Amino acid sequence: MPKYYEEKETDDRACAGVREDFRECLLQHNCVVKEGKLPSQCLKEGHCKALQTSFFECKRSMLDTRSRFRGRKGY
Repeated sequence: MPKYYEEKETDDRACAGVREDFRECLLQHNCVVKEGKLPSQCLKEGHCKALQTSFFECKRSMLDTRSRFRGRKGY
């Protein structure tokens, strides 16, 4: 379930909701909290992979010329 809601401070950047959820997932993961690793090290181990893929797809859809008609992916 996404943690991004409309009542929060609005961020006009593209893919802001996915970015926020991805960031929170990494910072609250046991890999970072308990083991004290860097978020980049945890990404290499495959944590938060679904949100990473969603964020990538959202950013990629910004470059896709077809997205003018279909809209950006993500939330």
